[in-house]
Amino acid sequence: MRTAANIIVRAPWLFIVLFLGVTLGFATQLPGLQIDPEVKNQLPEDMPARVNLRTIEEHFGGSEMLLVVVSAPDVLDATVLQRLDRIGSDLSDLPFVDRVLTPFTLTRIDSDEGGMMTVEPAIDATHLPSTPEERGALAEALASNPLVYGNVVARDFSAISAIAMLGSDATDTETMAAVQQVIDDNPGPGEVVIGGAPDVRTHLSEDIRGDFRRFLPVGLLVVLGFLYACFRQLRGVLLPFFVVVMSVIVAMGLIPMMGWKVQMLTVTLPVILLAIANDYGIHLMAKFQEENVEGKVRDSRFLARVVLEDLGPPVIAAGITTMAGLLCLTTHIVVPARQLGILAAAGVGFALLCSLGFIPAVLAVLPVPKPLASLSGPEGPSGLERLLQSVAGWVVRNPWPIIIGICAFALLAATGMLRLSVDTNPINYYDANAPVARTSALINQHFGGSTELSILWEGDIQEPEVLARIDALERELRASEDVGFTSSIAGVVRMMNAAVSGGEDALPDSREAIAQLFLLYSMGGEPDDFERMVDFEYEHALLTARINTLSTEKTSAVVARAQELVADDSNVLVGGFGVVFADLVAAVVEGQLTSLGLSLVLVFLLVTLTFRSIGAGLYAVVPLVLAMPVLFGLMGHLGIELNVVTAMLSSIMVGVGVDYTLHFLWRYRAERHAGLAPDDAVLRTLITSGRGIVFNALSVIVGFAVLLISNFLPVQFFGFLVVVSISACLIGALMLLPAMVLVFRPAFLEP
Repeated sequence: MRTAANIIVRAPWLFIVLFLGVTLGFATQLPGLQIDPEVKNQLPEDMPARVNLRTIEEHFGGSEMLLVVVSAPDVLDATVLQRLDRIGSDLSDLPFVDRVLTPFTLTRIDSDEGGMMTVEPAIDATHLPSTPEERGALAEALASNPLVYGNVVARDFSAISAIAMLGSDATDTETMAAVQQVIDDNPGPGEVVIGGAPDVRTHLSEDIRGDFRRFLPVGLLVVLGFLYACFRQLRGVLLPFFVVVMSVIVAMGLIPMMGWKVQMLTVTLPVILLAIANDYGIHLMAKFQEENVEGKVRDSRFLARVVLEDLGPPVIAAGITTMAGLLCLTTHIVVPARQLGILAAAGVGFALLCSLGFIPAVLAVLPVPKPLASLSGPEGPSGLERLLQSVAGWVVRNPWPIIIGICAFALLAATGMLRLSVDTNPINYYDANAPVARTSALINQHFGGSTELSILWEGDIQEPEVLARIDALERELRASEDVGFTSSIAGVVRMMNAAVSGGEDALPDSREAIAQLFLLYSMGGEPDDFERMVDFEYEHALLTARINTLSTEKTSAVVARAQELVADDSNVLVGGFGVVFADLVAAVVEGQLTSLGLSLVLVFLLVTLTFRSIGAGLYAVVPLVLAMPVLFGLMGHLGIELNVVTAMLSSIMVGVGVDYTLHFLWRYRAERHAGLAPDDAVLRTLITSGRGIVFNALSVIVGFAVLLISNFLPVQFFGFLVVVSISACLIGALMLLPAMVLVFRPAFLEP
């Protein structure tokens, strides 16, 4: 590092202008940032769940629905029905709506006195009930109609809905604005809410923007306050702070440059950098203050050179290990996790370069400040320094009890891992009292569910054998308590057959009889009545099941059961957002295990290379390995799910936590080589490098604590868990690792 340090201090303004110019260049890209709240885009384009979803949309149009729900004490009141009819009519006029399902557009299949099939609207808009007797008769008719009961009419008649089937060209902003305008244009009795995927995505987009607006100013103020508390000198505050700001600008500017968009996971990027990017500057400034003591006349260039020469190697090693841990996120199948790993690693890399180039350059041109009294004054050490002395003394006196106690606590905490669960439903990003969660609960309770499972059949749909398989699967799914509503052409054929056969609830046993039923229906019904169930050529059919639970575990069970039942039929594919959520579960678990294993291996190799010792690699990862059961066990005990956000924890913890062990080992080895005994070397290391380690860890803890003000529960939990995990790594570096080197005396640290 000596050559690099000499170059930087001899031409400091060159490096200052260079780093500022690069930052300004990335800042010009920031206006191009765009938000993408779509859940399915979290999976790669070639994942089966997305491929199947596209195939279904090719045959049956857009697979998304938007519900306008009217709640009232009695939704069969004529004024409530009139309002819903007006809303449904106006929705059907919107250009991005393919079809609207209401009790006025859905049919009632029956037979007349002569045994002929009749097809009429489930509710006749021209003859609404006006007496209690008429409302009772209508309620009885609706309850016997499986096309509407539990679909667009609540089973307790406390809510009624219009379901808009959206085209593939619908945009969320346009859709929500137009639908809200329709509601405003049709006032009347009852409370109206909007639900469905566009509503969820709109809330996600607004809340992502809200998080960005709050995270940056709050985070920057927190970082400024923390740095001042640590260094109590203006340069100690502003230099690491500038590095943070510059790294955030570079990382965020990369997003539009790479053609990516901001997703819910990406809102953590500025906070990750606010917490991590100042770590290297903190170590340098702590060393600068340590070297700047009374009685030694040193100019600014000399101090900048000494700081960079002494701490350059461990800072570089710490930065590379952190980047390696973050880049392990690229092993995730979840797309935003991969992108976040690259962006965060790029930001940390730029922060590392700034710390090694920009900070020494600025230190070289500034006058030498007055030394801190707490480090060199006659009153001796104070505050943190005295605390570190106490910790060091306790570790020196009790190495074995510390090792045994920490290992026992880790094993006890690990029992919570048995209760760890996975969740990927975006509704669960919110508190149960949030509007989007309440609307989803209303849909789950009264209208079958807000998550759809779609099963596509290919073949001659009018063949009795094909219809029988569709019918059998529908009955099997409907029997599940987690499925609130199902629809298929097989069920409609059953209804038509019952109407013409005197009530026989069975499928016809010949293709000709089935074709005859469709012909009879066409005499009274509309050709597009079944467009969401079968295509015009009767070559493709769609079975739809709505899942009425927010539990990803239960959703995955329904999906797995459907896939099991059609596994032997090559002409059937299972899709829909239920499959997307189920596939995300596997992706989250696989990504967590892969990134964790890879990050530990990379950290082991990098530390081994840094110290040229396999033992060093082992000692560096032991505190991290013990912190893992504490982290995941705590999640299980507290009921915090593993999701696309919390699945990043392990890579971040490994990448950041290894910094503390690395700095301890580096300084301890230097003190041993300087001739200090092991006990004295531990004491000296914790008093000197321990100060930078504590500042480093606290900066991460304080920075990630900003996530607690997020609009999203997983992000809040993520912030809390990072605080816990980094605290565990800090304890490992200040207590467990010193105790281990005192007990086992590893050869790579000895003179």
